[in-house]
Amino acid sequence: MCIRDSIYKVDDKNGRLYQSYLGQKLSFDSDIVQLPLGNEAYLTHGMEDYFEPAIRVLHNDGNPSLLLKYISHENKQLQPGVDETVILLKDDKYPVEVKLHFIAYPKENIIKEYAEISHQEKKPVTLYNYASSLLHLNGSKYFLTEFAGDWAHEVNMKETELAFGKKMLDTKLGSRANMFCSPFFLLALDRKAEENAGDVLFGTIGWTGNYRFTFEVDNENGLRVLSGINPYASEYSLKPNEVFRTPEFIFTYSTEGKGKASRDFQRWARKYQLKDGEKSRMTLLNNWEATYFDFNEDKLVNIMDEAVALGVDMFLLDDGWFANKYPRSSDHQGLGDWEETVTKLPNGIGKLVKEATDRGIKFGLWIEPEMVNPKSELYEKHKDWVIHLPNRDEYYFRNQMVLDLTNPKVQDYVYGVVDNLMTKYPGIAYFKWDCNSPITNIYSPYLKDQQSHLYIEYVRGLYNVLERIKQKYPNLPMMLCSGGGGRCDYEALKYFTEFWPSDNTDAVERIFIQWGYSYFFPAKSMAAHVTSWGKQPVKFRTDVASMCKLGFDIRIHEMSQTDQQYCKEAVANFKRLDDVILDGDQYRLQSPYESQHAAVMYANDNADKAVLFAFDIHPRYAESIQPLRLQGLKEDARYELKEINLVPGTQSRLACNGKTFSGEFLMNVGIPVFSSRPTNSHVIEITEVK
Repeated sequence: MCIRDSIYKVDDKNGRLYQSYLGQKLSFDSDIVQLPLGNEAYLTHGMEDYFEPAIRVLHNDGNPSLLLKYISHENKQLQPGVDETVILLKDDKYPVEVKLHFIAYPKENIIKEYAEISHQEKKPVTLYNYASSLLHLNGSKYFLTEFAGDWAHEVNMKETELAFGKKMLDTKLGSRANMFCSPFFLLALDRKAEENAGDVLFGTIGWTGNYRFTFEVDNENGLRVLSGINPYASEYSLKPNEVFRTPEFIFTYSTEGKGKASRDFQRWARKYQLKDGEKSRMTLLNNWEATYFDFNEDKLVNIMDEAVALGVDMFLLDDGWFANKYPRSSDHQGLGDWEETVTKLPNGIGKLVKEATDRGIKFGLWIEPEMVNPKSELYEKHKDWVIHLPNRDEYYFRNQMVLDLTNPKVQDYVYGVVDNLMTKYPGIAYFKWDCNSPITNIYSPYLKDQQSHLYIEYVRGLYNVLERIKQKYPNLPMMLCSGGGGRCDYEALKYFTEFWPSDNTDAVERIFIQWGYSYFFPAKSMAAHVTSWGKQPVKFRTDVASMCKLGFDIRIHEMSQTDQQYCKEAVANFKRLDDVILDGDQYRLQSPYESQHAAVMYANDNADKAVLFAFDIHPRYAESIQPLRLQGLKEDARYELKEINLVPGTQSRLACNGKTFSGEFLMNVGIPVFSSRPTNSHVIEITEVK
């Protein structure tokens, strides 16, 4: 069985399934038959294997073993360009079966893998391990890049060599699962990962909850990569004939380094996975850092006027607009009570929607519907809807707790937060959906004697809510926020048009943060706002934000006239070029991890238009600065270079500005775009001369 870059074989002697190969696609059947059998494809616990299993079960007679044998497989086309292979495995002693699903996107070079586990025993079977994927790799060395951090310090890249034993990346945070560790990794074989050369595996999990990646190097220097839900505190009692479907593990294998793998992931996401991935995005002005909780109707209307002057598409009202018994004047109260605060908004959200509409812009709204403050009417009326331990003092993270989405009544309530607002105010054009707390006080009043199902059923409940919203409001864009980058997985992004990478909007920090996320996510999926964090020039802050989905979170009228005019022109340039920036192929040209400079370039499919972003961060005095070589252009084409996003009243300092070069020259010789000036930036529009 050939599944894109993977080949599976069945041992004629024992009837078991083996992964024979993973790597560059092999084109000739005569070569494939020469491959060795390899390693067992979905390792079980309790038999002769000595390492981490993909699946571990306890039968209702007390037997803890499983032995899976190949029964059959089928191939089918799900849609043009998308193929699926399903391999059926069964235990020959117990009525347990596992279906391994492989969904291949040949053009984008992406594979999804997941498992379906079921049985026909008379009583429930307990699942202790249930991986989505087990991949075997063979190399002389293995180098793992992980993306770890904390709030406002997300996706810090660290590359380490794997040696004998196990390395795990996991989370136990439940709802805000990715706060410390992002749900993706890249793995280089034989040598450290390079941007444009070498074998690399990129992997991520589509699950908005606890996950675990296990990397185990065995005694023969073989590497096993297991990916799936974190089984920690999540033993699952599987009823007869119930199907346990694991989340999708999504991966690509590149023999041309990290850049190729990233572009494959980004193209695939825009076409198949990200909500409205091939549609445009709205620029916006948010009020949060301009006002925090201190606002009223008049102040918000004035900020709308600033949005109009700036030229953005939408005004977004953030936290602080709701609750009356306990008005939302801080993060200590009101969460869960989703009616407008009458002292702040006497005419309600409807008045704000009308004011925005009258000005020719859209209106968006912040919500955090999965959460509750103990100081709220919702908590007082429905403490049984809150995840909390009996006979224990409550622990609060950010003064709040998590609603129990395992409970269908709570799912109805959370869905109703969106549905009631949209029914009452159909002019709402966008929601920013936040999630600021991990699950604490781990106990569900609803689940009672099945507490080990909590982490899993919570995520399933969330998906039920999001699916209902998507079905009723299919064209409603939403931002996936979680105190910053606490959520950024591709299953959730089926329901969200973009995510909020970090609450840290300092432009220097954002260069690193956006760089890290770019390995797996397209620019249009990342919301980037210009704020007052950091003291860099407004141009530098705006140019950094313009590499993703541009927004502003700042009082525009408090800027100088020059900065206001600059921002207005930058917004116009972004809108004019957003098809290149948001939908083009991305090339990371200069890493901020390797120097005090950074450069990212986007080129459209025809390579007749490109946009280059170049940044001087904190250069050393008198350092040697080399020309920057571009990528993604046609060698025999001629390109005119024009610096845009210039501060009014200034001229370009770049020697290449206004000049024409061949693609060959730009990619092999390069152009001088860096300087010794700190927090300096250039945006260059590159156009083929016909």
